[in-house]
Amino acid sequence: QDKGAAYHCNLYDADIVHKIAQELLPGLASACVDNTTGGIFRSPASVAVDIRREMVDYLVTRSETFVAESMVLDDDPASDDPYDIISDFVDDFATSKRNFFSKVSAWVLSERREDRIDDFVQEMEMSGFWLLNRRESVVRTLLKNVDFKGSYHCNMKFNHPEEAEQHSLSCYFRAVTCSNEGCNATFSAGQGENHDSNCPFKILRCEQNCQDLIMRREMDRHCITVCPMKLVKCPFYSVGCTASVPNCRIDEHRLDALTTHLVHVLQLLHKEASSQDLNHRADEVIKLSSPTKLASASDARSLTYMVKEIEANLGPFELKVKPAAADDA
Repeated sequence: QDKGAAYHCNLYDADIVHKIAQELLPGLASACVDNTTGGIFRSPASVAVDIRREMVDYLVTRSETFVAESMVLDDDPASDDPYDIISDFVDDFATSKRNFFSKVSAWVLSERREDRIDDFVQEMEMSGFWLLNRRESVVRTLLKNVDFKGSYHCNMKFNHPEEAEQHSLSCYFRAVTCSNEGCNATFSAGQGENHDSNCPFKILRCEQNCQDLIMRREMDRHCITVCPMKLVKCPFYSVGCTASVPNCRIDEHRLDALTTHLVHVLQLLHKEASSQDLNHRADEVIKLSSPTKLASASDARSLTYMVKEIEANLGPFELKVKPAAADDA
Protein backbone atom coordinates (compact mmCIF):
# COMPACT_ATOMS: atom_id res chain seq x y z
CA GLN A 1 0.00 0.00 0.00
CA ASP A 2 1.02 3.62 -0.53
CA LYS A 3 3.17 5.09 2.25
CA GLY A 4 0.81 8.05 2.40
CA ALA A 5 -2.22 5.85 2.99
CA ALA A 6 -4.34 7.35 5.74
CA TYR A 7 -6.99 4.72 6.36
CA HIS A 8 -6.04 1.89 8.70
CA CYS A 9 -7.83 -1.43 9.04
CA ASN A 10 -7.75 -1.29 12.87
CA LEU A 11 -8.97 -4.87 13.39
CA TYR A 12 -7.46 -6.97 16.16
CA ASP A 13 -7.46 -10.55 17.40
CA ALA A 14 -10.61 -10.51 19.53
CA ASP A 15 -9.47 -13.37 21.79
CA ILE A 16 -6.15 -11.84 22.79
CA VAL A 17 -7.71 -8.39 23.30
CA HIS A 18 -10.33 -9.86 25.63
CA LYS A 19 -7.78 -12.02 27.45
CA ILE A 20 -5.44 -9.09 28.14
CA ALA A 21 -8.32 -6.79 29.13
CA GLN A 22 -9.27 -9.31 31.82
CA GLU A 23 -5.85 -8.82 33.42
CA LEU A 24 -6.07 -5.05 33.76
CA LEU A 25 -8.63 -5.02 36.58
CA PRO A 26 -6.69 -7.40 38.90
CA GLY A 27 -3.54 -5.40 38.10
CA LEU A 28 -5.24 -2.14 39.06
CA ALA A 29 -6.66 -3.73 42.20
CA SER A 30 -3.20 -4.95 43.24
CA ALA A 31 -1.73 -1.49 42.77
CA CYS A 32 -4.52 0.21 44.75
CA VAL A 33 -4.46 -2.30 47.62
CA ASP A 34 -0.66 -2.30 47.98
CA ASN A 35 -0.54 1.50 47.74
CA THR A 36 -2.94 2.01 50.65
CA THR A 37 -2.12 -0.92 52.93
CA GLY A 38 -1.37 0.19 56.48
CA GLY A 39 -2.83 3.63 55.90
CA ILE A 40 -5.63 5.02 58.05
CA PHE A 41 -7.10 7.70 55.83
CA ARG A 42 -6.87 6.11 52.39
CA SER A 43 -8.64 3.11 50.88
CA PRO A 44 -8.14 1.36 47.52
CA ALA A 45 -11.28 3.04 46.18
CA SER A 46 -10.03 6.50 47.13
CA VAL A 47 -6.95 6.19 44.91
CA ALA A 48 -8.43 4.10 42.08
CA VAL A 49 -9.12 6.99 39.68
CA ASP A 50 -5.63 8.46 39.95
CA ILE A 51 -3.86 5.11 39.84
CA ARG A 52 -5.90 3.99 36.83
CA ARG A 53 -4.77 7.09 34.94
CA GLU A 54 -1.17 6.49 35.96
CA MET A 55 -1.47 2.84 34.97
CA VAL A 56 -2.77 3.60 31.47
CA ASP A 57 -0.03 6.20 30.91
CA TYR A 58 2.61 3.75 32.15
CA LEU A 59 1.38 0.89 29.96
CA VAL A 60 1.17 3.06 26.84
CA THR A 61 4.67 4.44 27.42
CA ARG A 62 6.13 0.98 28.04
CA SER A 63 4.43 -0.41 24.96
CA GLU A 64 5.70 2.47 22.78
CA THR A 65 9.30 1.89 23.82
CA PHE A 66 9.15 -1.91 23.96
CA VAL A 67 10.23 -2.66 20.38
CA ALA A 68 12.89 0.07 20.32
CA GLU A 69 14.39 -1.10 23.63
CA SER A 70 14.51 -4.68 22.40
CA MET A 71 16.35 -3.60 19.25
CA VAL A 72 18.82 -1.32 21.07
CA LEU A 73 19.63 -4.00 23.62
CA ASP A 74 19.72 -6.61 20.85
CA ASP A 75 17.76 -8.75 23.25
CA ASP A 76 15.01 -11.06 22.10
CA PRO A 77 12.06 -10.91 24.50
CA ALA A 78 11.43 -14.06 26.52
CA SER A 79 8.09 -14.28 24.74
CA ASP A 80 6.59 -12.55 21.73
CA ASP A 81 3.10 -13.29 23.01
CA PRO A 82 1.43 -9.91 23.68
CA TYR A 83 -0.39 -11.41 26.66
CA ASP A 84 2.91 -12.23 28.38
CA ILE A 85 4.49 -8.91 27.44
CA ILE A 86 1.62 -6.72 28.63
CA SER A 87 1.06 -8.86 31.74
CA ASP A 88 4.68 -8.13 32.68
CA PHE A 89 4.02 -4.41 32.21
CA VAL A 90 0.98 -4.65 34.49
CA ASP A 91 2.97 -6.53 37.15
CA ASP A 92 5.80 -4.00 36.98
CA PHE A 93 3.38 -1.12 37.43
CA ALA A 94 1.62 -2.77 40.38
CA THR A 95 4.99 -3.42 42.02
CA SER A 96 6.01 0.22 41.56
CA LYS A 97 2.92 1.40 43.50
CA ARG A 98 3.69 -0.53 46.69
CA ASN A 99 4.02 1.77 49.69
CA PHE A 100 6.68 1.45 52.37
CA PHE A 101 4.57 -0.85 54.53
CA SER A 102 4.02 -3.26 51.63
CA LYS A 103 7.73 -3.35 50.82
CA VAL A 104 9.05 -4.06 54.32
CA SER A 105 6.36 -6.41 55.63
CA ALA A 106 5.26 -9.92 54.71
CA TRP A 107 2.04 -8.39 53.38
CA VAL A 108 2.86 -9.20 49.74
CA LEU A 109 2.91 -12.93 50.51
CA SER A 110 -0.15 -13.02 52.74
CA GLU A 111 -3.49 -14.64 51.92
CA ARG A 112 -5.27 -11.59 53.36
CA ARG A 113 -3.71 -9.46 50.59
CA GLU A 114 -5.06 -11.82 47.91
CA ASP A 115 -8.51 -11.69 49.52
CA ARG A 116 -8.50 -7.87 49.57
CA ILE A 117 -7.44 -7.74 45.92
CA ASP A 118 -10.20 -10.18 44.92
CA ASP A 119 -12.75 -8.18 46.92
CA PHE A 120 -11.71 -4.92 45.27
CA VAL A 121 -11.87 -6.49 41.79
CA GLN A 122 -15.45 -7.55 42.53
CA GLU A 123 -16.28 -4.10 43.90
CA MET A 124 -15.03 -2.42 40.71
CA GLU A 125 -16.88 -4.91 38.50
CA MET A 126 -20.16 -4.35 40.34
CA SER A 127 -19.84 -0.58 40.24
CA GLY A 128 -18.80 -0.53 36.58
CA PHE A 129 -15.69 1.44 37.50
CA TRP A 130 -13.65 0.32 34.47
CA LEU A 131 -15.93 -1.33 31.92
CA LEU A 132 -14.62 -4.14 29.74
CA ASN A 133 -15.09 -2.27 26.46
CA ARG A 134 -12.96 0.61 27.77
CA ARG A 135 -10.25 -1.74 28.93
CA GLU A 136 -10.30 -3.41 25.51
CA SER A 137 -9.87 0.00 23.89
CA VAL A 138 -6.70 0.52 25.94
CA VAL A 139 -5.49 -2.98 25.09
CA ARG A 140 -5.87 -2.37 21.36
CA THR A 141 -3.47 0.57 21.65
CA LEU A 142 -0.99 -1.53 23.62
CA LEU A 143 -1.32 -4.47 21.26
CA LYS A 144 -0.64 -2.33 18.20
CA ASN A 145 2.58 -1.11 19.81
CA VAL A 146 4.03 -4.45 20.97
CA ASP A 147 2.83 -6.70 18.14
CA PHE A 148 5.55 -5.62 15.72
CA LYS A 149 5.16 -8.82 13.67
CA GLY A 150 1.49 -8.13 13.01
CA SER A 151 0.48 -11.54 14.34
CA TYR A 152 -2.42 -10.24 16.43
CA HIS A 153 -3.63 -7.15 14.57
CA CYS A 154 -4.05 -6.02 10.98
CA ASN A 155 -1.58 -3.35 9.88
CA MET A 156 -3.02 -2.81 6.42
CA LYS A 157 -3.43 0.79 5.25
CA PHE A 158 -5.52 2.19 2.41
CA ASN A 159 -5.78 5.37 0.37
CA HIS A 160 -9.55 5.46 0.38
CA PRO A 161 -12.17 4.64 3.06
CA GLU A 162 -14.05 2.44 0.60
CA GLU A 163 -10.98 0.23 0.24
CA ALA A 164 -10.63 -0.09 4.00
CA GLU A 165 -14.30 -0.95 4.36
CA GLN A 166 -14.12 -3.57 1.60
CA HIS A 167 -11.04 -5.11 3.20
CA SER A 168 -12.75 -5.32 6.61
CA LEU A 169 -15.30 -7.76 5.15
CA SER A 170 -12.59 -10.35 4.49
CA CYS A 171 -9.90 -9.38 7.01
CA TYR A 172 -8.32 -12.25 8.93
CA PHE A 173 -9.04 -10.36 12.16
CA ARG A 174 -12.70 -9.51 11.52
CA ALA A 175 -14.97 -10.56 14.39
CA VAL A 176 -17.24 -13.56 13.78
CA THR A 177 -19.62 -15.44 16.05
CA CYS A 178 -19.60 -19.20 16.44
CA SER A 179 -22.30 -20.88 14.36
CA ASN A 180 -22.70 -23.83 16.72
CA GLU A 181 -26.08 -23.67 18.44
CA GLY A 182 -25.75 -22.60 22.08
CA CYS A 183 -22.29 -21.04 21.66
CA ASN A 184 -22.07 -17.24 21.77
CA ALA A 185 -18.29 -17.00 21.45
CA THR A 186 -16.88 -14.21 19.31
CA PHE A 187 -13.42 -14.52 17.80
CA SER A 188 -11.32 -13.42 14.85
CA ALA A 189 -12.19 -15.11 11.57
CA GLY A 190 -8.68 -16.52 11.30
CA GLN A 191 -9.20 -18.37 14.58
CA GLY A 192 -12.36 -20.07 13.32
CA GLU A 193 -10.81 -23.50 12.79
CA ASN A 194 -9.06 -23.39 16.15
CA HIS A 195 -12.30 -22.49 17.93
CA ASP A 196 -14.28 -25.08 16.01
CA SER A 197 -11.84 -27.82 17.02
CA ASN A 198 -12.40 -26.97 20.70
CA CYS A 199 -15.95 -25.58 20.82
CA PRO A 200 -17.89 -27.42 23.55
CA PHE A 201 -21.13 -26.96 21.58
CA LYS A 202 -19.86 -28.57 18.37
CA ILE A 203 -21.99 -31.54 17.29
CA LEU A 204 -19.84 -34.61 16.61
CA ARG A 205 -20.26 -38.25 15.76
CA CYS A 206 -19.85 -40.50 18.76
CA GLU A 207 -16.19 -41.27 19.48
CA GLN A 208 -17.13 -44.92 19.99
CA ASN A 209 -18.80 -45.06 16.57
CA CYS A 210 -22.41 -45.45 17.60
CA GLN A 211 -24.96 -43.71 15.38
CA ASP A 212 -25.63 -40.82 17.79
CA LEU A 213 -24.60 -37.21 17.18
CA ILE A 214 -23.32 -35.72 20.44
CA MET A 215 -22.30 -32.25 21.63
CA ARG A 216 -18.56 -32.21 22.38
CA ARG A 217 -19.09 -31.20 26.00
CA GLU A 218 -21.46 -34.17 26.47
CA MET A 219 -19.22 -36.72 24.74
CA ASP A 220 -17.45 -38.15 27.79
CA ARG A 221 -20.69 -38.60 29.72
CA HIS A 222 -22.36 -40.23 26.71
CA CYS A 223 -19.47 -42.64 26.16
CA ILE A 224 -19.42 -43.92 29.73
CA THR A 225 -23.17 -44.04 30.34
CA VAL A 226 -25.75 -44.48 27.58
CA CYS A 227 -23.62 -45.19 24.49
CA PRO A 228 -24.63 -48.56 22.99
CA MET A 229 -20.98 -49.04 21.97
CA LYS A 230 -19.72 -48.65 25.53
CA LEU A 231 -17.36 -51.51 26.32
CA VAL A 232 -18.59 -53.78 29.11
CA LYS A 233 -17.32 -56.98 30.66
CA CYS A 234 -18.70 -60.19 29.24
CA PRO A 235 -21.55 -61.48 31.46
CA PHE A 236 -19.50 -64.68 31.77
CA TYR A 237 -16.55 -62.80 33.26
CA SER A 238 -17.11 -64.50 36.62
CA VAL A 239 -16.37 -67.94 35.14
CA GLY A 240 -13.39 -66.91 33.03
CA CYS A 241 -14.34 -64.99 29.86
CA THR A 242 -12.17 -61.86 29.82
CA ALA A 243 -13.58 -60.30 26.64
CA SER A 244 -14.68 -56.65 26.64
CA VAL A 245 -17.69 -56.24 24.37
CA PRO A 246 -19.70 -53.25 23.07
CA ASN A 247 -22.91 -53.15 25.10
CA CYS A 248 -25.08 -53.45 21.98
CA ARG A 249 -23.26 -56.61 20.85
CA ILE A 250 -23.58 -58.70 23.98
CA ASP A 251 -26.13 -61.03 22.33
CA GLU A 252 -23.86 -61.44 19.32
CA HIS A 253 -20.90 -62.19 21.58
CA ARG A 254 -22.85 -64.80 23.57
CA LEU A 255 -23.55 -66.65 20.32
CA ASP A 256 -20.04 -66.26 18.86
CA ALA A 257 -18.34 -67.33 22.10
CA LEU A 258 -20.89 -70.01 23.04
CA THR A 259 -18.41 -72.90 23.00
CA THR A 260 -15.95 -70.94 25.15
CA HIS A 261 -18.68 -70.07 27.66
CA LEU A 262 -19.86 -73.69 27.77
CA VAL A 263 -16.32 -74.91 28.44
CA HIS A 264 -15.98 -72.41 31.32
CA VAL A 265 -19.28 -73.60 32.85
CA LEU A 266 -18.49 -77.31 32.33
CA GLN A 267 -15.09 -76.80 33.93
CA LEU A 268 -16.84 -75.72 37.14
CA LEU A 269 -19.07 -78.79 37.01
CA HIS A 270 -16.30 -81.24 36.08
CA LYS A 271 -13.10 -79.97 37.61
CA GLU A 272 -11.21 -83.16 36.85
CA ALA A 273 -11.91 -83.08 33.12
CA SER A 274 -9.26 -82.19 30.53
CA SER A 275 -9.65 -79.41 27.99
CA GLN A 276 -10.18 -81.98 25.26
CA ASP A 277 -12.97 -83.67 27.19
CA LEU A 278 -14.60 -80.34 28.05
CA ASN A 279 -14.64 -79.25 24.41
CA HIS A 280 -16.11 -82.58 23.36
CA ARG A 281 -18.79 -82.32 26.06
CA ALA A 282 -19.59 -78.76 24.94
CA ASP A 283 -20.17 -80.04 21.39
CA GLU A 284 -22.52 -82.70 22.76
CA VAL A 285 -24.48 -80.12 24.75
CA ILE A 286 -24.86 -77.91 21.67
CA LYS A 287 -26.03 -80.83 19.50
CA LEU A 288 -28.67 -81.91 22.03
CA SER A 289 -29.96 -78.37 22.40
CA SER A 290 -29.33 -75.51 19.94
CA PRO A 291 -26.81 -72.67 19.76
CA THR A 292 -29.56 -70.03 19.73
CA LYS A 293 -31.28 -71.43 22.82
CA LEU A 294 -28.04 -71.81 24.76
CA ALA A 295 -26.86 -68.33 23.76
CA SER A 296 -30.07 -66.89 25.20
CA ALA A 297 -28.70 -67.60 28.70
CA SER A 298 -27.90 -64.13 29.99
CA ASP A 299 -25.20 -65.12 32.46
CA ALA A 300 -23.17 -68.01 33.89
CA ARG A 301 -25.83 -68.94 36.42
CA SER A 302 -28.61 -69.36 33.86
CA LEU A 303 -26.33 -71.23 31.43
CA THR A 304 -25.20 -73.57 34.22
CA TYR A 305 -28.84 -74.38 34.95
CA MET A 306 -29.49 -75.16 31.26
CA VAL A 307 -26.34 -77.31 30.99
CA LYS A 308 -27.31 -79.37 34.04
CA GLU A 309 -30.71 -80.11 32.49
CA ILE A 310 -29.13 -81.11 29.17
CA GLU A 311 -26.47 -83.26 30.86
CA ALA A 312 -29.23 -85.18 32.65
CA ASN A 313 -30.34 -86.36 29.21
CA LEU A 314 -26.80 -86.94 27.95
CA GLY A 315 -25.91 -89.37 30.68
CA PRO A 316 -22.68 -89.63 32.68
CA PHE A 317 -19.69 -87.60 31.56
CA GLU A 318 -17.10 -90.19 30.52
CA LEU A 319 -13.56 -88.87 30.64
CA LYS A 320 -11.61 -90.00 27.60
CA VAL A 321 -8.36 -88.39 28.74
CA LYS A 322 -7.59 -89.36 32.34
CA PRO A 323 -5.84 -86.66 34.40
CA ALA A 324 -3.17 -89.12 35.55
CA ALA A 325 -2.54 -90.27 32.00
CA ALA A 326 -2.29 -86.68 30.89
CA ASP A 327 0.28 -86.02 33.62
CA ASP A 328 2.31 -89.11 32.67
CA ALA A 329 2.32 -88.02 29.05
